[in-house]
Parts: sequence; structure tokens; C-alpha cells
Amino acid sequence: MNRIDQLFSKKRDNILTLYFTAGFPELHSTAQIIKLLAENGVDMIEIGIPFSDPLADGETIQKSSQKALQNGMSIKLLFEQLQDIRYYTQVPLVLMGYLNPVLQFGVENFCQKCTEVGIDGIILPDLPVQEYQNEYQAIFEKYGLHKIFLITPQTSPERIRKIDAVSRGFVYLVSQATTTGTKTGINTEQEQFFAKIRDMNLKNPLLVGFGIADAESFRKACKYAYGAIIGSAFIKYIEQNPNLEQSIPAFVQKIRPNTQIAQK
Repeated sequence: MNRIDQLFSKKRDNILTLYFTAGFPELHSTAQIIKLLAENGVDMIEIGIPFSDPLADGETIQKSSQKALQNGMSIKLLFEQLQDIRYYTQVPLVLMGYLNPVLQFGVENFCQKCTEVGIDGIILPDLPVQEYQNEYQAIFEKYGLHKIFLITPQTSPERIRKIDAVSRGFVYLVSQATTTGTKTGINTEQEQFFAKIRDMNLKNPLLVGFGIADAESFRKACKYAYGAIIGSAFIKYIEQNPNLEQSIPAFVQKIRPNTQIAQK
């Protein structure tokens, strides 16, 4: 069973996923960050593939991508950095990136390498559902990879149903119609949106992302979904507190106090 499915079969609430950009803050930070997140009780880890022209990422993640690219990060190097990661943790790992670099790498080659290093799911925000179904779904399924799609406050109920039917693992519930890190906190209108999606009883679990930055917004999101995803706030924190051995445990405890340490 895919590790994402295993997670949701065991745990249905308060699931904490943290996003970071591969190759940031230092080129070879990737494996260290994954190990420290896993050791400190994070349930799932989303690894950003740096890209020069992101669509969904706000200023903080864009800056981290630029720094990672300047450091020399590439998809090829990322797979090299991840080749031994499953010796250290069985926490689900999701890659988040954009279609163009994956096309350049080769979609089947990319999927094969993902499976070899132990990646469980892929998020490509600029890959349309129909194109995925027509061109790539068979490849993703061949390698046992879950393709995760996003829905927003502007997504129609009909399209939400279609996305839910095609998605595997979970549906990424974008909390606001903006890029990551632009606004923080959860307001009443967003809670109403979350409740509406929850009440649709989709087949996939829901995780909320965009604007989740602290314990309060994480708690509110978890009222309506299995959990939430934090990216920009975490990247800012490790940039301002570069001693990862100290800053990562501190950040996790700040978001989810008294976190139980996961088994490696």
C-alpha cells in the first residue's frame, strides 16, 4: 500500500504536512531536513522542486527556489540526494513541482526515479486534469505514484467531483484565491468554504494548504479536514533560524504542541 494511504488509514485528524524547497537553505540540506522533520513527528513531507517560473508560489517560496537554483539544485541532483532516504524514514514523501522541468527530464524517467527513491505522491499544479488523464495517468499508475490535485474557492462543484475521481492519496484544498504565503490565518468565509467541501463527502481525504502559518490556523483547518500543509511559514523560520537541529523541532512544537515523536 502507498504510504500516503497507510497514513490516512491510521490517522484521520491533526495531520501535519510541512513543505520545504529542495536545495534550500543549502544545496545539501534536503536529506537533513527530511530526517529532522520525520524525527520530530511530522506526518507527511512535501518537497518542492525549485523552478524559475512558479505559478502558485508566493514571494517566500519563490525566493527559496531562486536560492536553491543558484545553489545548483536540479531534479537529477534531488534524486541523488534522496536515494538513501528510505533507510531513515517511512514518512510519506510528496514532490511538488511544475510540468516543464518534468517534461524536460522525461515523464516516465521522472516517475521511475520517484519510485526508486521512495516518493509516494506528485503535485504538479499546472498539469490539467484532462491532460493528465489523456497523457500521463497510465505512467503514474504504472509506478504506483499518487497524483494529487488542487481545488480552490473558485472550483465548481462539478469540477471538484471530477478532480476527486481522478486524484489519489488526498485532495489539496487551497484555502484562498492567491499564491502561497500571501495571506495568513483563517477567516469565517474560508471556514464556510472548508465546511462546504467537507460536506460534499469526497472519496479522498482533504488537506488544507495556503495561509496556514501558526498553531491557530492549523487548528482551524483541522476542524474541516484531515490536516493541513505549511510551507511559507516554515521556510521563513528556517531561513531566520539556520541551525536546523534546533529550529525544526522548535517549529513543529510551535505548530502542534506536545507532538509525539514519530518512529523512524
